[in-house]
Amino acid sequence: MIRAGRQHLVRTLADLAAQQGVGIDHYTRLKPYAAEGFPAPVSSEGSRTRLYDGEQVDAYLLGKPVPPLPEGEDDGDLLDRRECAALIGVAPASWDVYKRDPALTEARIEAGGVDHWPRHAVKAFQAGRPGDAAQRTGRPKSTGDQVPRDQVPGLVAELLDADPTVSAATVTERLGVHRNTGQDALTRLRADRIADHIETHPTLTPAEAAAQLGYPAGQVRRATARAETVLRARRIAPYLDDVAAALHRAGWTTTEAAPDVQFPGDDRVVAALVLDVDQAPVPALVWDERYGWRTAASRRHPIAKGAALPSEGGGVRYLTGGITPPPGDVVTALTL
Repeated sequence: MIRAGRQHLVRTLADLAAQQGVGIDHYTRLKPYAAEGFPAPVSSEGSRTRLYDGEQVDAYLLGKPVPPLPEGEDDGDLLDRRECAALIGVAPASWDVYKRDPALTEARIEAGGVDHWPRHAVKAFQAGRPGDAAQRTGRPKSTGDQVPRDQVPGLVAELLDADPTVSAATVTERLGVHRNTGQDALTRLRADRIADHIETHPTLTPAEAAAQLGYPAGQVRRATARAETVLRARRIAPYLDDVAAALHRAGWTTTEAAPDVQFPGDDRVVAALVLDVDQAPVPALVWDERYGWRTAASRRHPIAKGAALPSEGGGVRYLTGGITPPPGDVVTALTL
């Protein structure tokens, strides 16, 4: 977490690289931040973006004792999504839904390119939540009202928190959603949690991780398959982020946004990067783990539906260089 009153001291890896007078690619290859004694990140464990306290880093680089961060809890502490979820006792997927609450939207603070919320705002939100999620969100008697689609993941997460064996039929009954909607949300959540568990216990198979989480074997065939895809997506994420950064440095994106990663059919990883600057050579890029990079003719719908590979032509061109060419090579290929 970012301790109260220290937001102005937050530094990203890019900031640390600039401080040392080197490029971010060179800096992340050398990994000086992995050296013994280097200050620990202030971002939560497992976060994709590492954040550091600048005062601690400066002291370390000058060979001085690294000052400790304030201890205890302060209502002004800034928490990321994992820390917010832990504070109110839900899964991060649930927080991704709760953060859309107007009070939390207004309280959101960006630090180091990462969304944070003050501890006091999270506590106030928790205090204002009604009791059991299922009781407050189920379809009322004699009405046909259903839960809004964007609230389903968070509400299913709460049901799964309360009962790991919950079925799609139960989700349908308790939330008043279509069975396919409930099944899809349940599969996605279980897959994410299986992947989380495997990252903590790398020797486990998806089936073993599912069993340890209490998921019935007969209900998780799709979830275990998707978990393997999720893990592959997490492993490739740093590379995709590096390409996104290279495209931003080339001046073809207005922000260094993370790629939009999707799992068509639950069994493959596909990511899209929209080039939103007028002078960009193409509207978008798509990465598919089967073939690597291709261009796309549409910014709104760069990823084609179905498993078939799009044919070249009409704005579609496959880039050479293998599945994971260096980010610089991707930029160069777009200029040819």
